[in-house]
Amino acid sequence: MTATLPPPSADARAASETLAGDIAACIAAAGGWIGFDRFMELALYTPGLGYYGGGACKFGAAGDFVTAPELSPAFAQTLASQLQQLQACCPAQLIEVGGGSGKLASDLLLELERQRGLPESYAILELSGELGRRQRDTIGRRAPHLLSRVHWLEELPARFSGVVLANEVLDAMPAQLVRWHADGISERGVTVAGGRFAWADRPASGHLLDRARALAVECGINRPYLSEISLAAQAWVRQWARILDQGVLLLIDYGFPRREYYHPQRDAGTLMCHYRHHAHDDPFHLPGLQDITVHVDFTAVVESGCGEGLDLLGYTTQSAFLFNCGLADILARTPVDDTLRYLPLANAVQKLVSPAEMGELFKVMALGKRIAAPLRGFCTGDRSAGL
Repeated sequence: MTATLPPPSADARAASETLAGDIAACIAAAGGWIGFDRFMELALYTPGLGYYGGGACKFGAAGDFVTAPELSPAFAQTLASQLQQLQACCPAQLIEVGGGSGKLASDLLLELERQRGLPESYAILELSGELGRRQRDTIGRRAPHLLSRVHWLEELPARFSGVVLANEVLDAMPAQLVRWHADGISERGVTVAGGRFAWADRPASGHLLDRARALAVECGINRPYLSEISLAAQAWVRQWARILDQGVLLLIDYGFPRREYYHPQRDAGTLMCHYRHHAHDDPFHLPGLQDITVHVDFTAVVESGCGEGLDLLGYTTQSAFLFNCGLADILARTPVDDTLRYLPLANAVQKLVSPAEMGELFKVMALGKRIAAPLRGFCTGDRSAGL
C-alpha cells in the first residue's frame, strides 16, 4: 500500500530520516524495544521533527486530511449554539485544546460575536509552537478585530471553570497496542531489524495488563486479537476532571463504545495513518510526515471522567448533535437559488452528517461538573445508555 503513496520532497524526506534515526537511537537506549505508545509519541510530537511538532501542512486540501472545521464554517456556527447555552450555565471562558489551523477558533469567534455571546476569555492550548503561529495568523487574517481576545497556553491550567473543547484530540494521543492470544496477553512494541523498524511483542505487564484482562475480548488458538488501549487518553480525561471546578469537557472524535470497539470482528484494531489524503495502516512509513491515529473507546472516557467526579451529560453522533444545535437553520441562511454559495455549503454539510462520511463515526460527548441544564446538543438521539 505505501508503495503507491505520493513521494515526499527531498527536504521532507531528509527530515523524516533524521527523526527515524532519533527514534532508532531511543530504541537502542531502551534496550532494543519500546512500546508502540512511545513510538507514536516520538513520531507525532518530537519538537521540530514530529508530525505535530514540525512545520508540515496538515489540515485541509493541501495537507493530509480534512477535519470538520476545515470542511465548512457551518460546523463552528452550529457548535456556537451549544457554547451559548453553556455560557449561561457556567463562566463564559473557553479553552480549545489543539487548535489545528485556527479555523475553528476564528469561525467560532465570528459566530459568537454575531450572536452577541463572545466569551470573556478564549484560550488555545497548543503544544506546537509552529501550529500556534499558524493559528495566530489564521485568526488575524479571518477575524483580525477578535485576535486580541485570544491567548495561548502551553500547559494545562491549575484550575478552570468554563468549557473545554477538544475536537479530534483524543485520537492522536499515544496508545498501547495489545495482542490477546491463546498463550496470554502481549504488548506490541517496536524494534529495529535490518535497519528498519519492525514489530516485536513482549508479555504485557502492570496497569496495561490489568486493563487488558478486564476487557471481554474473544480470541482462540488460531485466532489472536489485536487492538489498542489508550492509557494516555484516559489519564488526560482524569486530569481535566481534577482541574474543572465548574463547566463542561466537550469531546468530538471518531470512535465507539467499548462493546463495539472490541467487537469480535474488529480483530485487527483501529490503528490508521493519514498521508496526503491517503489512509493506510503502516505507522513506520515516513515518520514525522504522516498522522497516526486510533479510534476512541468512549466507554473508557466515561469511566475515567466519572471516576474523578464528572457527570455524563450526553453522548451522541455528530449528525444528531449538529441537527440538535440548529444545523438546518445555519444552512437556511444561504438562499437555495444562490447556487454558487449554496451547493458547496450543502455538499460540505452532507459530509458532516452523512452516515457514510462523518455523521455516524464521529461522536460528541459532554462530561461536566455542576451543570444542571439538559444540553441542547443531546436533546434527541442521546446514546448514553449504550455506553
